Amino acid sequence: MRANLCGKRVKLARVEKDLKQVELAAALSVDHDIEINQKGISNIEIGVRRVTDIELVALAKVLDVSAMWLLYGEKK
Repeated sequence: MRANLCGKRVKLARVEKDLKQVELAAALSVDHDIEINQKGISNIEIGVRRVTDIELVALAKVLDVSAMWLLYGEKK
């Protein structure tokens, strides 16, 4: 079983919103009190770091996509 299903789509959504990794990390911190630094975002995007359920929901909100899309690529 793959450890990180959403990393590639996190990157796609981040780039689509024209956010840098550090900006995504800052938005997660400010808006959702989730501390993930730029390296952590990078590790998520390349599939090295796992994403918790709370982080998944926060990422979806910040990136303006659904959690289901982040997980499975289903319609935004």
